[in-house]
Amino acid sequence: MIHPTAIVDKKAEIAADVEIGPYSIVEEGARIGSGTRLGSHVVIQGNTTIGTNCSISPFASIGGPPQDIGYKYEPTTVVIGSNNTIKEYVTINRGTTKGGGVTEVGSNNFIMAYAHIAHDCKVGSNIIMANGATLAGHVEISDSVIFSGLCAVHQFCKVGRYAFISGLTGIPKDVPPFVIAAGDRAKLYGLNLVGLERHNFPKEEILKLKKAYRILFRSALPLKTSLKIIKEDLDGDNIRYLIEFIESSQRGICR
Repeated sequence: MIHPTAIVDKKAEIAADVEIGPYSIVEEGARIGSGTRLGSHVVIQGNTTIGTNCSISPFASIGGPPQDIGYKYEPTTVVIGSNNTIKEYVTINRGTTKGGGVTEVGSNNFIMAYAHIAHDCKVGSNIIMANGATLAGHVEISDSVIFSGLCAVHQFCKVGRYAFISGLTGIPKDVPPFVIAAGDRAKLYGLNLVGLERHNFPKEEILKLKKAYRILFRSALPLKTSLKIIKEDLDGDNIRYLIEFIESSQRGICR
């Protein structure tokens, strides 16, 4: 299952049925789970763990040193879950000691060509990153987020669950869950209704989120006052998650 032109370090831990294509390189410290397939010219560096049944296309580079001038080749890692599709020229860098030492990617993600996941990112599951989507260092992405093409997220920003990021969007602050964000400096354009419906959100939950959105982003009330009203008038796990996300934001939220 390993092409004769591939270079695989003897100390790499490779499941018996892993496929490794021509001219790919797998370095010492790599661990690759059952059913995973590497195309040609894939490079897996450093202490990189890849789960089961992943598909990695030609010229992807995973586990390379972080693009951080303070990095001194400390033994940091990348951990990737299962059932991920990683397309051509994707780059995923390992962590830094000041950021916890680990770059994490969950499972069931579709990461398209030329996307970049920088050092110390925490990326959830069921995420789509279209061509050229870029995450700077220390970014946190919750589950079921969709990134359109050529969008970029500033370092230390967070994006909440079920958010939709439009193409060519620059994200300088946190994007709350359940919303659509767009623009060269991202603004919010309502709830991600199509996404919520596709994920089978009950109508009553969508109505609650609509009301919360209107109070937060369509009224002239201060943010603290809006949150107080939502806490008093609305309930449920999704509302609590929305409130907690906003209250815990360190960079501020897109409005």
